[in-house]
Amino acid sequence: MTGLQAEATYKSKSIREPCDYMIYPVDPAPSKDTRDLSFKPVVNDAPLRLTEEQIKGYNEQGYVMPLSAYTPAEADQNRAYFDDMLERVQRERSDLDAYAINGFQSHCAGLYDITMNPIILDHVQDILGPNFLSWGTHFFCKLAGDPRNVAWHQDASYWPFTPSRTVTVWLAIDDTDKENSAMKFLPGTHNKGLLKWRETDGTKSVLGQEIEGTEQMGEPVYDVLKAGEFSLHADMLAHGSERNTSDRRRCGLTIRYCTPDVRAMNPRWTRGAILCRGVDESGHWTHNARPPGENIHAMVKAIGGN
Repeated sequence: MTGLQAEATYKSKSIREPCDYMIYPVDPAPSKDTRDLSFKPVVNDAPLRLTEEQIKGYNEQGYVMPLSAYTPAEADQNRAYFDDMLERVQRERSDLDAYAINGFQSHCAGLYDITMNPIILDHVQDILGPNFLSWGTHFFCKLAGDPRNVAWHQDASYWPFTPSRTVTVWLAIDDTDKENSAMKFLPGTHNKGLLKWRETDGTKSVLGQEIEGTEQMGEPVYDVLKAGEFSLHADMLAHGSERNTSDRRRCGLTIRYCTPDVRAMNPRWTRGAILCRGVDESGHWTHNARPPGENIHAMVKAIGGN
């Protein structure tokens, strides 16, 4: 196994996918990475939902927000769904925390349905084009008083994919603002290539890595959203969030979408995919139909550990 293929073990087992996260490269020096991590600007003359100005903003800043997908009543249903899922996960495994629901989309019908929300898919299509899939989901739930931050990072740095063509939907399950640790972006960093990073203390930071020199990269923009709203951001955009020092929970669902030409260097990352729109002629991804119910047990078992 080469250095670029070595797996990185996260300090919090509940944060991992059923297939382990990998950090590329093991050495934080960007020169060690051989993947295509270039940003591909969006060209779309007939968008379904996004305006010309929003597409321009995505190309220049790396994100679009806020966007609306659910009514307040529907957002309440999403919250109740997550609360029930978390309760069931922790009933099976009391050692798992609020970040444990990771990669469940091919085994849980409700999560599959959120992934396939037509309003969300319209917006994603405006970025990726008519053919795209979802390869993963993850609830990032910061409880009130959660002492861990999510340090500045680029998602693509620890995903074993090439080329870099994933767009993330961050769907607010709870209202999120600066006070309860809203996600924050460093605008324009998606066009700077792979930024140098260092490992961080896993007891204080959720993801275990942090980009260096971010104080020289401009002022952050906070992803302030009402429950049921969402944002889109590019996989090379530097982003993170602070500790939640408020008395309010902050939960969001990340949904990862990419074009079928994206290749996973680790085939385990292809197994939870859902073909959302169009066709996939690559033969690379294993696409899953809508599951018949909520198979929480299988997913908790896949996490491993105790």
